[in-house]
Amino acid sequence: MKELSVSHLLGIKYLQPDDLHLIFETADQFKEVINRPIKKVPSLRDITIANLFFENSTRTKLSFELAEKRLSADVINFSAGQSSVKKGESLIDTVNNILAMKVDMIVMRHPNPGAAHFLAKHIDAKIINAGDGTHEHPSQALLDAYSLREKFGDLAGRRIVIVGDILHSRVALSNIFALQMLGAEVRLCAPLSLIPKHIESLGVGVETDLRRALRWCDAANMLRVQNERMQLSYFPSTREYAMQYGLNAKVLEELGKEIVILHPGPINRGVELSSEVADSPQAIILDQVENGVAIRMAIIYLLASKLQA
Repeated sequence: MKELSVSHLLGIKYLQPDDLHLIFETADQFKEVINRPIKKVPSLRDITIANLFFENSTRTKLSFELAEKRLSADVINFSAGQSSVKKGESLIDTVNNILAMKVDMIVMRHPNPGAAHFLAKHIDAKIINAGDGTHEHPSQALLDAYSLREKFGDLAGRRIVIVGDILHSRVALSNIFALQMLGAEVRLCAPLSLIPKHIESLGVGVETDLRRALRWCDAANMLRVQNERMQLSYFPSTREYAMQYGLNAKVLEELGKEIVILHPGPINRGVELSSEVADSPQAIILDQVENGVAIRMAIIYLLASKLQA
């Protein structure tokens, strides 16, 4: 059986193109499973997985939990306010207590970039990074790329624009790595105040005009404005942001071509996307949600097979 080149899923940048293709092929099989009347397989009946979420999450947490249960794993859920984990030692203490219950795998979201790497070095369990600060969110990038692959087939030569709050987004960085690995061309579109310094060193173009970016692209990934991460004012007002960078039916009509629209959720309706666009046939947002379960099943299954090896 083919296997992943890594022992943990810490970020897309540690994967090889073959890893992405293996995850996608495995997800294809699990997608068939979750569309059957009986949606469960007994693959991980002897595996215990702990979901550690030190930051709020609805979609990612539910998606991982459902993926784990579809694979028949035993699941422990642990939620903690950000304030309860200030130092590395307390994170390790928390995790060691959970590991003492004989946990094989940990899915962790944490507000500090690098938390998943830190854990992988210090504990004996497989780690899946479900988002670390503004750093990476690998499973989201994998499900985004998988959803685009369903739409386009091969992504080589495809033009993808990522629009919005790049500065505070862990989705953007993981998407850049994944899309480039699959041969796509990536541009970022946002006000300059929301573009990280030196991002062009990753081989992406930067465009501040939404209409120009949309004329260029085959697909647009519209990121959420992350107000909860903003200590400063990065644009004059939400209304002005929506006027310049929001996608509505009028903007799409003016394009004169069809593009695919993604959004990692949750959507600020009327800001990144109008309701009309979010609910239109061009938007594949609900496909992303369905594919998220299949992709996360694939990740968990492939990492668990390394436990049993």
